[in-house]
Amino acid sequence: MTDSPAAGPRYAVGDHVRWNFQGSDVLGMVTEIHTADFEFMGRVRVCSEDEPQYKVRSDSSQRHAVHKGAALRPAKD
Repeated sequence: MTDSPAAGPRYAVGDHVRWNFQGSDVLGMVTEIHTADFEFMGRVRVCSEDEPQYKVRSDSSQRHAVHKGAALRPAKD
């Protein structure tokens, strides 16, 4: 993980992270990093090299989500 002032922290595939979902922390892993616009669950996600978005997989449900770097935090072991 590295920090970027504009986009927040930068993560790598395999990094363990946490994010907020409906008031609760979710733990998971970064599975993909997107630096160009892409479609996820029927919506176009706008991203770039400067502001990537991260596809993450929940440890508990195994479901995927996509978040900006600012929405993710390193998971504490």
